[in-house]
Amino acid sequence: MNLKNYTSSVSAVHTIGRIEQLLAQAGTNGVVKEFSNGRVLSLTFTATLPNSKTVSIRLPANVQAVYVALRKKVKRPHPGTDQRLLEQAERTAWKLMQDWVEVQLSLIAMQQAEFLQVFLPYVYDGRRSFFDSLKSNDFKALMPAKQMEVVS
Repeated sequence: MNLKNYTSSVSAVHTIGRIEQLLAQAGTNGVVKEFSNGRVLSLTFTATLPNSKTVSIRLPANVQAVYVALRKKVKRPHPGTDQRLLEQAERTAWKLMQDWVEVQLSLIAMQQAEFLQVFLPYVYDGRRSFFDSLKSNDFKALMPAKQMEVVS
């Protein structure tokens, strides 16, 4: 398994600041940070769509998932390894999110994608994302109401 940014030495705080800059340059209306135990869990921002409607987008960094992936690479950990891996996981998770945001904003700027097209899974209603909503309904919203007939 090849993990991008798994050796990043850029602090999460710096990377989060860079993401905020990117979002500000893209014309978003504001960014809010969600914290847990002094660490940023997610960034939520608002943006105005071409139809003048405002949407909230929540971008979480899944530090725990990155930690698990990094931990699998360690055969026999030394004392302090888990703490160092957790710190690395935080840096890596946010660096991956920065890369993703940069690519998505580039696609939008080059008119290869629309804002809502790339950020739709992360549209946030204050409780959960659009993707979480779909997932909790076993993707029923994506299925047609009636079974389509196959014509031979």
